[in-house]
Formats: sequence, C-alpha cells, structure tokens
Amino acid sequence: MPHRKTPIMELKAAYDIEHMSYMQKIQHELWPLEPIDSKKAKFPCCLVWTPLPVVSWLAPFIGHVGICREDGAILDFSGSNFINVDNFAFGAVARYLQLDREQCCFPPNLAGHTCNHGYRHTEFGASMTWDDALGSSIRHFEHKSYNLFTCNSHSFVANCLNRLCYDGSMSWNMVSVAVLVLFKGQWVDGFSILKSFLPFVMVVSFGIFMVGWPFLIGLLSFSSLLLGWFLLGTYCFKSLFEY
Repeated sequence: MPHRKTPIMELKAAYDIEHMSYMQKIQHELWPLEPIDSKKAKFPCCLVWTPLPVVSWLAPFIGHVGICREDGAILDFSGSNFINVDNFAFGAVARYLQLDREQCCFPPNLAGHTCNHGYRHTEFGASMTWDDALGSSIRHFEHKSYNLFTCNSHSFVANCLNRLCYDGSMSWNMVSVAVLVLFKGQWVDGFSILKSFLPFVMVVSFGIFMVGWPFLIGLLSFSSLLLGWFLLGTYCFKSLFEY
C-alpha cells in the first residue's frame, strides 16, 4: 500500500498548533509580577540606571546599570569577581525600564526555541526562566575583572539579555544597553532628574566661570572621546570588550 505524502500545508498547520501550545504554556508559567516599588528598591524584571560619581558629572550619559530578578531584587556588576544582590552600587535607582518576559526565549529543549538563534542560543546558555538566565550570567561574571572601559555593568546586563535572547536578539552590547535605558527608560521621580544633571550643570558653570569657554571645549572633547571609545570598541574592536 503506497504511503501518502503529507502536504506541506498540513505540516505547517501542525507546527503552528505545536508552537501556539508551547507559547500558551510559557505564558501560563509567567506568573504575575509584583508592582514596582521604588521606595523599597524593587523593580521586577527591570533594567535600572543611576549616575556614577565624578564620571557622570562630566558626561551625564555615562552611568551604572543593573538588571532585576522577578522578585524585584537588583543585580549589578560593580567590582572584579563580584555581583551586588539587592544593594545597588552608587546610590538609588534614577531610571528604570521594565522588560516584557514574553519577548524572551525560554526553550525547554532545542526544538522549543521561539527565537531564530536555536543552536547559538543553546551554546551560549539558554535558560527556562528569567531568574535562571540571570543566575547563569552571575556565575559567568564571578570570574571577570571589572574595568570601566572594557568590562563593566553594561557588559553584565548585555550578557543577561543575550541569554534571554530578549527581543529576538543575541547582539546586545554596552552601547545597545545604554541606548535602551537612556531613550526608553523612565525617571523614578523629579529628584532623580535633579541628582543626575545638577552636578553636571554645576561643573560646567564653575568651569566656564574659572577657565572660560575653553573648559567647555575640553569637556566636549572628553565626552566625544568616551563616546568614540565605546562605539569603536563595540563595533570595530569587539575582542577588546568582554560580555
């Protein structure tokens, strides 16, 4: 008796049904998060940002970032072989951005990837939950040396986002993390805006008063050099940076 060939449309329909069933299962397992509570420093599944002392006074776009567990505890890479847990370095959170867990890939097996990077994602370190992915990044960075210019808090967050395959991407880096927080993040309150920009305004005002406009030119040159370093290092000299 000849075997009947399965039409391509039937195979596609079966795949769509299986994919939908898997997505429904994942969504069912994503239990509701607690509300954000800035007073208790609880930011479930958020990226968080705060200005750095001295550095942010000269270049306010530079800061310190962290990523939060599902219970809201902040994790941040703030020193060699050390990850802060629920004790954000350099002060209270100034900006935050809550991420959508449904935009992450949590495969139960190689065939269960919802992203387009199945083998690469598995090899890099796929996880079945948000907190598992962050835990893997913690173990990875417990053996990393901190360096403001090549391996910093942005590197840790980028590593976490790559393990999550957030937004279907495994190309997260220092620059993309900074852009995401700075352009999509929201301020905690008015005081957060003040503490982020007031030191910069005071430094600029004092510098112009004491030195004149050459100070402003020097400050712009410093900011341009910093920005140029991170852009060139991220996209042209990738081997210099660690993730």
